[in-house]
Amino acid sequence: MNNHLIQRLQAELAEIQVAGLFKQERIIASEQSSHIIANGKPVLNFCANNYLGLSSHPKTIEAAHAAIEKRGYGLSSVRFICGTQDIHKELEAKISQFLGTEDTILYCAAFDANGGLFEPLLNEQDAIISDELNHASIIDGIRLCKAERHRYKHNDMAELEERLIATQHCRSRMIATDSVFSMDGTIAQLDKIVALAEKYDAIIMIDECHSSGFMGKTGRGVHEHCNVMGKIDIITGTLGKALGGANGGFTSGSKEVVDMLRQKSRPYLFSNTLAPSIVGASIAILDMLSETTALRDKLEENTAYFREKITAAGFDIKPGIHPIVPIMLYDAVLAQKMAARMLEEGIYVVGFFFPVVAKGNARIRVQISAGHEREDLDQAIAAFTKVGKELGVIK
Repeated sequence: MNNHLIQRLQAELAEIQVAGLFKQERIIASEQSSHIIANGKPVLNFCANNYLGLSSHPKTIEAAHAAIEKRGYGLSSVRFICGTQDIHKELEAKISQFLGTEDTILYCAAFDANGGLFEPLLNEQDAIISDELNHASIIDGIRLCKAERHRYKHNDMAELEERLIATQHCRSRMIATDSVFSMDGTIAQLDKIVALAEKYDAIIMIDECHSSGFMGKTGRGVHEHCNVMGKIDIITGTLGKALGGANGGFTSGSKEVVDMLRQKSRPYLFSNTLAPSIVGASIAILDMLSETTALRDKLEENTAYFREKITAAGFDIKPGIHPIVPIMLYDAVLAQKMAARMLEEGIYVVGFFFPVVAKGNARIRVQISAGHEREDLDQAIAAFTKVGKELGVIK
């Protein structure tokens, strides 16, 4: 064992702890739901990506069990060797139909979908123009690609246009953006991005991880919300949030894009195939969401109610319509202290601070679910009000 490494890491970890930035895991001893057992006590969960409440839905579990019985536990292979079952192709077709695209390729995680996207499609002749607040997986994927790298200020369409003008010498330009930005809950202006892409002949790539299943009138995503379905070149997304909450990601787009990714995308070529249980459950979930909008409608109602009441209580929140509701505290130590007190009050939330968000922008990120009932929301609002007054956050 290398003692120099151990000593260096000990010192660095001590610095993180002193700064109040050390992340602690809380242990959940129940299924993922709006009501969970955490650190040995029942609490209300307000920090999961379980937007539609499907992580432990009876139909999700039933479909997962059925897939294991029919297709086994795992494939012990990558897709192109002996890891593609009929249900993998069925799920890819259903995602394509749901999103309005030609074809889809599955990955073990959305991080892999983004990490394996750019290098197969672009090289030093091209440019990628990225929103400055894009998810780490997009940033890392871009780093693996030899294309020119350009950034524009968050949701700043004037600066995006400047970058498009400055890169007209390139063979191709790809605009890369989250559809929903996970720390702020802000929504990309896809209608304006599409207009710029059409004006300057650019490619559009969007990450729909925090929108697939519930944004838009039928839950197709932000491209539906912004009325630009059919105008987005590449969509990446996850099965690990609203669409069931297990593992799995995907890239969806034209047949040619997907075919090239099947040939060259390294996470696809060198990672194990997606487990049959996840595939079977995801098929059932997409069928459910295609039949009814009841869950996304309830989520929309819950979100509007919580945002209205928490604002009336005096908290500083990021405005918007998304079920991600950042309660701004600005101080990292305060964010951790408030999260700990909220847990004592029976509400499970987590403080976010540097390096996850910029220094001086610490917050508690509340996430609303269709699994929450009105009394759950009221209980959370009451607890926030009590603890907020106690800590001097509100009067």
